[in-house]
Order: sequence, then structure tokens, then C-alpha cells
Amino acid sequence: MIGLSSWLGRAGLPRRAVDSLPPQLARLFRPGRTPGLRTAKTVLAAVLSFVIADMLNTSQAPVLAPLTALLVVQLTLYETFAHGRERIVSVVAGVLVAVLFASVTGLTWWSLGLVVGVSLIAGRLLRLGPHLPEVPISAMLVLAVGGAESAALGRVVETLVGAVVGVLVNLLIAPPLYVQPASEAIVDLAHRMARVSTTLADALRGEWSRSTADVHLAAARALGTEVARADARLARTEESARLNPRGRVAREAQPRLRGTLTALEHAQVGLRTLARTLLDRTYFVPEEAVAYSLEAREALADVLDSFAVTLDDAVAVVSGSADTSAGEMADHAAKLDRERDRLGAQLMVDPHADPGAWAQHGALLSAVDRLRVEVDVAIHPSDAPWRPQPLADRPRAAVRRAFGAGGRSPSRAMGASGRRALAVAAHLRRRRSE
Repeated sequence: MIGLSSWLGRAGLPRRAVDSLPPQLARLFRPGRTPGLRTAKTVLAAVLSFVIADMLNTSQAPVLAPLTALLVVQLTLYETFAHGRERIVSVVAGVLVAVLFASVTGLTWWSLGLVVGVSLIAGRLLRLGPHLPEVPISAMLVLAVGGAESAALGRVVETLVGAVVGVLVNLLIAPPLYVQPASEAIVDLAHRMARVSTTLADALRGEWSRSTADVHLAAARALGTEVARADARLARTEESARLNPRGRVAREAQPRLRGTLTALEHAQVGLRTLARTLLDRTYFVPEEAVAYSLEAREALADVLDSFAVTLDDAVAVVSGSADTSAGEMADHAAKLDRERDRLGAQLMVDPHADPGAWAQHGALLSAVDRLRVEVDVAIHPSDAPWRPQPLADRPRAAVRRAFGAGGRSPSRAMGASGRRALAVAAHLRRRRSE
């Protein structure tokens, strides 16, 4: 099956035809994505699980099987195996609670409240975590379809059938990798950082004031939300590489994506520091408009514009686009270096004549240097091979910590800081006794 964006390209239409679509529609036609694949997998898993449960005659309406399949097929393979126990236990616990109440009270408004309350308590005792709501949902579903007293085993079988079918569908039909969503989130982050940089550059060329600096500081701080979103998407990509027969694609993309994202995260800190320094300077001068000379603001604006161009180069690296060559990227980086040197000349000041300006100008140049360094890393990410952490590493580490702490004295197990705290407490007790 061919994605629509690829189809448009083969049909002779430019890539901009996809980019010009409304955002709600463009999401359906992202490059590298087969439209409808995930929907088709979900429908197939639900139908197959229902058919198999119906053939096994688990109940008159085996809806728990497709319900479980729907929940499972939306996950990565690692999530399916790592959290499969919690998912199955939550559904089974809900079924058992429903059977208990149906045999004693039947379905009434007050028994429904008791079912929900007991289900939530049972879920917390079983430490089901994010799967906690599935216990009362399963219980209410069983009560709604009726026959809970005689169909408990059938409901459990339906749950197992749905889980197995969901795993097999995920495993056999294009196991999800989530490389494209992570790449898109990093590209969006770079584009937003470029917009913040160019907007700040335009403001520096106009009328400068404390309120203007404050607005652009808030915009730079807001980029932290985009960093967190991109990091969450990339973490899901890394997780999808585990236990996945198609995981090589994600493992090959991970160094490029993670290296670029880490560099952009550090660059966002530098951009935020730069905006904060511009605001702080307005508190050290009699008039806000003369916080920086027009020449210095013009030079800084050129630096920010060049930084935005290099961010576009980082986008080309992440997306694998051939629109920008290595030579052009090198020219853009060299121009950013030249603009930084020109800014440094404009901010030259005698530290004895104006110690405050000397310190703040140095902080501004340090922030610019961070932008230069990090954007260069974003353009040249590491290509070292990446392997997911083995599944047994965390249990082994936990066992080692447990046995290691158990074999030591309490004072050694708590570490140096804990021992110092005990020593201080003993010293205070001795002083009180004296």
C-alpha cells in the first residue's frame, strides 16, 4: 500500500501539495505513513477475536474479546509484553467482581456504585497502575451483558483470546515503530525555535523595550513544552524497537533523532538564556531603549536569523531531505560564526568602566556560543549504533541492589550522606545530654 504523499509525488505533483493541505487533513497523509493501516489492523484484530471467541462459545455476546484486542493492538510490542499481565489481570479482576455482585445483588444503582468502588480498590491492591480503570469498565460491561454467574470462565477466555489475537496482529502485520511521529515532533520543534528566533530578530531591529523583551522571553520558555513532547515521542520510538522484527529501522534512526533532539533541547536553553539576558539588561540602564546600541541589536538580530537558517539545516538532517547539501550547511555555519564575531565586537566594553555591562554582555555571548555549538551537533548527530536495553537488565539491577543492601550494615546501605546525617544527630543528642 502506498502513502498518499508518495502517490502524489509519483503522480507528478510537488510535495508542497501535501504541505498545503489543512492541518487536520495533512495528518492523514504524512510522508512514510500508510493511510488506514493502523485502523485496518485494529478492525481486523477486533473481528478475528470476536469470531474466535464466538467459535469457542464463550458467551452469547463475546464482546470482551474484541475489547481486549482493541486495547492491545494500539500498543508497541514491548508494551504488550511488558504490561500484558496488568491488562489481563485488570480484566479478569473486573469479571470476578461482576460475578460476585451479580450472584448476590444483581444490577441496581447502588450495586453499580459498589461494583465501581470495589473494582477500584481491587485494582489499587493489585497495583495495576494505568490499567486501573479497566477493572470497573470490565465489571460494568459484564453486568450489562448479563449472565455473569454462569459465564465467568467464558469471560476470562474471551480476555485471553483478545489479548492473543491483538499480539499476533501487531506482530505479523507491520509492527508499529513510531519513527515518523518522533521525526515530525523534532521537525516541529526546530521550526518553532526558528520562528521564535526570527521574531526576536525582527523585534531587535525595531523599538526595543522591557515589555518587548518580556514577551520574547515567554515565547522562548514556551518551547520547553515542545521539547517535552518531542522527547515523549522519541521515547515511544525507542520502546517500539524492542521485541520488534522491524526494529532495525528504529535502531538505525535513533542516534540521528536522539542526537538532534538533545542538541535542540540544549539550544532551547541557550535561546531562553539569551532572551533572559536581554530582559535583565533593561533593569541596569536608565532608559530601556538604550539597553543595547542599535548596531549591537542589529548584529544580534543577524545572529538570530543565521541561527534560524541552521535550524532549517537540522530539519533537513532529521527528515532526510536532500534540499540542502553539506557544502551549503557548512556555509550557513560559517556565516553564523562571522555574525557572532561581529556581535562580539559591538559588545566590547571596558570592565572597569561598566562592570554590569561587561558581565551581561559576556552572558549574552555565552548564550550565543551555546546556540552555535548545539546547532552544529544537531546538524552532525552521532551515527554510533544503538541497541535497546535488554529486558532483563532492570530486574537484575533491582535484585543486585536488594541483595547488596541486605548484605551491608544499615549505615553503609544508606550512603555517605546518610552516615553524615546520623553522625550529626548523634552529636546533637550528646550535646543535649550534657
